Amino acid sequence: MPLNRRTFLGSSVAVGAGAALATGTAVPAEAHGAGHGHHPRPAKRYSFTVMGTTDLHGNVFNWDYFTDREFDDKARNDVGLAKISALVDRVREEKGRRNTLLIDAGDTIQGTQLSYYYAKVDPITARRGPVHPMAQAMNAIGYDAAALGNHEFNYGIPVLRKFEEQCDFPLLGANALDAKTLRPAFAPYSIHRLRTPHGRDVKVAVLGLTNPGIAIWDKANVSGKMVFPGLEEQAAKWVPRLRSLGADVVVVSAHSGTSGTSSWGDQLPHVENAAALVAEQVPGIDAILVGHAHAEIPEYRVKNKATGKDVVLSEPLKWGQRLTLFDFDLVWEKGRWTVEKTAARVLNSNTVEEDPKITGLLVDEHRKVVSYVNQVIGTSTATMTTADAPWRDEPIIDLINVVQAETVQAALAGGAHAALPVLSQASCFSRTARIPAGQVTIKDAAGLYPFENTLEARLLTGAQLKDYLEYSAKYYVRTPAGAPVDTAKLTNADNTPDYNYDAVSGLTYEIDIAGPVGSRIVNLSFEGRPLDPAAKFVLAVNNYRASGGGAFPHIANAQQLWADSDEIRNTIIQWVKAKGTVDPAAFASVGWKLTRDGVPVF
Repeated sequence: MPLNRRTFLGSSVAVGAGAALATGTAVPAEAHGAGHGHHPRPAKRYSFTVMGTTDLHGNVFNWDYFTDREFDDKARNDVGLAKISALVDRVREEKGRRNTLLIDAGDTIQGTQLSYYYAKVDPITARRGPVHPMAQAMNAIGYDAAALGNHEFNYGIPVLRKFEEQCDFPLLGANALDAKTLRPAFAPYSIHRLRTPHGRDVKVAVLGLTNPGIAIWDKANVSGKMVFPGLEEQAAKWVPRLRSLGADVVVVSAHSGTSGTSSWGDQLPHVENAAALVAEQVPGIDAILVGHAHAEIPEYRVKNKATGKDVVLSEPLKWGQRLTLFDFDLVWEKGRWTVEKTAARVLNSNTVEEDPKITGLLVDEHRKVVSYVNQVIGTSTATMTTADAPWRDEPIIDLINVVQAETVQAALAGGAHAALPVLSQASCFSRTARIPAGQVTIKDAAGLYPFENTLEARLLTGAQLKDYLEYSAKYYVRTPAGAPVDTAKLTNADNTPDYNYDAVSGLTYEIDIAGPVGSRIVNLSFEGRPLDPAAKFVLAVNNYRASGGGAFPHIANAQQLWADSDEIRNTIIQWVKAKGTVDPAAFASVGWKLTRDGVPVF
């Protein structure tokens, strides 16, 4: 370990400057005398905890703005920073506030109607504009640093820069570079000093890494302005630098999952989910807070190839459902702090009440957004529901498809692919979604699409579309002709969730549920003629499916013609606003039906 000025000064008192320099060792003064009949003093130890959140996606309150009631799911999870705040307080009380740090791994300012409102409706970028609720909450809780997520770029760089300015902590992105200078466009790292009872501070470096996929997903916002090289190469550049700056502990906050894969095939020049690769390839990292994948990983150990040491990874569940705790035990030896032990675990935010400090701080913002989602944006000539959508072609799913197809058509107009027919895929995301007859609110329209998916256009052939539909049709339990059909037992074969059953609009076809998986699609036609296997089509598709979600064939490797950064649900809201009236007669059609030996099931 090279001598730095502080260790040198600390040791020179004991042994004289000359001796310390000559031998190149810095011996702490207290160690002397150990050989004079004294018992060796117990080693100096210090423990501290780094807490972490990720993928908060605009959640402050334990509230679902689409149902306009308290958030709930099957696992009884809770969401939001008000819950996280209560957990953080508990940990700080237990460990001592000065022995803790709190960091985040990105995707902060997009995902709820609360975050949408302050980006688009009452934007933080306006003159004398509001302070973003996420900045207010995170400042009040006392975050020390946060990495940039890919969704930070969805509303454009000006919104992100304003948010950055409003935060009392740095937004980190060592691999978000200015396109012209190739210098970091954000702080690459932050260094935090922790006081120990032994008079020697512990220096903790937090290195922030974001996702290279931003270059594709938010092309419209970042092209020509920023570039996003791979996580491994940037970590390899910065970690040694942090060590040379005297960091005793290096924690990486990475908006990148652990799987080592990319959902974009060859289109993404760098690995999307690279956190475990960083741990394996870059020496000198103690722990990685993982984000992006929306998975829950309490503790995952990866051996570094160069050092053989374990790097501890942890990913807390999205939206503030979990808080990761990294516990570090350090020992003072050879004139420096060394990490002796690291462990990680997660706490569940459903074990605490919301912190009234946070809910009180943002009660006005919350009320504004609740009244906003209840705003009337149009009228519907009929009631539409998803009640039968898992087994019938229903107008409510056609509505999603017509919005997506029209949006893609408009985006491709005037370009090389403008003449190709546009098809669209949609799933029954919620069996309780409904558009009422009469007044339609933002909440009603958004409830059709509970996921924060964005829209893309991909190029497929007729043959590939047939494979795609065959794969989708595995959703149905095989039911021979003549056997009774019970809709309660007809779907979700092999645990296929509803959101992995796609109906494709723009084609007509039958699904023969008496047939085996892989040969169920019958009478597949386009514009009244059998589908030409060689014909080319544009598929309007959500980014989850396009990036390999659900493992549908061909789509992840299909050429991407266009991608949007706005959520599909917001596109639906804008469409309803623009039309004023939603009339199923204008867009609903029965494009597919279930049959057995040519006889319709319903």
